[in-house]
Amino acid sequence: MTIAEIYERLDELSPFELQESWDNSGLLLGERGQEAARIVLSVDIDEGMIEEAEENTLFILHHPLIFSGLKRLLWNEYPANLLRKMVRKNHAMIAMHTNFDQTHLNRYVFEEVLGFDVAYCEGFVCVTEGEWRSDALLKRIKERLGLGQMRIVGNKKSVRRVAMTTGAGAGLMDTLDADLFLTGDIKFHDAMKALSKGLMMADIGHFESEKYFAEALAPYLKNLPIPVIIAQSINPFTYI
Repeated sequence: MTIAEIYERLDELSPFELQESWDNSGLLLGERGQEAARIVLSVDIDEGMIEEAEENTLFILHHPLIFSGLKRLLWNEYPANLLRKMVRKNHAMIAMHTNFDQTHLNRYVFEEVLGFDVAYCEGFVCVTEGEWRSDALLKRIKERLGLGQMRIVGNKKSVRRVAMTTGAGAGLMDTLDADLFLTGDIKFHDAMKALSKGLMMADIGHFESEKYFAEALAPYLKNLPIPVIIAQSINPFTYI
């Protein structure tokens, strides 16, 4: 298949025009007329994945490897070190970031991973309503995401409305009407602001909440005439 054919299918599924203005989703490496022999799906890409992949592989990633403007390409620096290896193997790369967050990923994690019934989704935020003891609910969330630990802001004994944004969504707290907000990358001042608003927050991790990208996308590509492989990039963080 050509990159153009695959790109058009992805655009129909999750229009690239939905991406945020600061984002860099779309075709980032290769050309539309290039032939792809196989597809690899992953949140991110690393050196091991590139070395293992055969030539003419198309990587469909959640996070854009080229995010902000590149002012130089030094082969010993990230991301140029990875791009050099990809070019040598005639690899191509498409990123589906904030567009896929809004159309598929957040809802997939909320429903399929965490097991919530969605009351409504608005942009990047999924919301459910019910009645839970917060300690039991947080334990369930930790188990379903496979988290060894989870940072909590605030303390409520019971919760009736839960909101979630995968990745880093703390900046959306002013748009919420919720008792508990699940998101990743909660900074100190985000936590202080949440306390002042009476909003309980749980840090579910950036990588940990978005690592389901490949399995969320894969079912929509199962009928393609080329192999589609799910890969899991490394988490850059370790916990001691």
